Amino acid sequence: GRVGVAMAEASFEYTWEYQGNAPKLVYTPLTDKCYLTLTQGMALGYGGNPYGPAGTGKTESVKALGQALGRQVLVFNCDEEFDFKSMGRIFVGLVKC
Repeated sequence: GRVGVAMAEASFEYTWEYQGNAPKLVYTPLTDKCYLTLTQGMALGYGGNPYGPAGTGKTESVKALGQALGRQVLVFNCDEEFDFKSMGRIFVGLVKC
């Protein structure tokens, strides 16, 4: 059968992407706000990018949301050396999958 995941007005089909037995994230009111914002944006066809100081759990929150939805999450850090060629290599690699 089909499994769905819903939060507020957004609902998604669970996509069964196994990502291993990852450690669980500690849920806080801020985590809920982050999930709510990201899922509502995804439902509208947008993406999301949590912003804040280093070491506050932004990347781990996005990875945990991806795991809850059964989706693969790609994480890459942009710095001065990250250019359009680097992004092109990522997209080519994704297409080859």
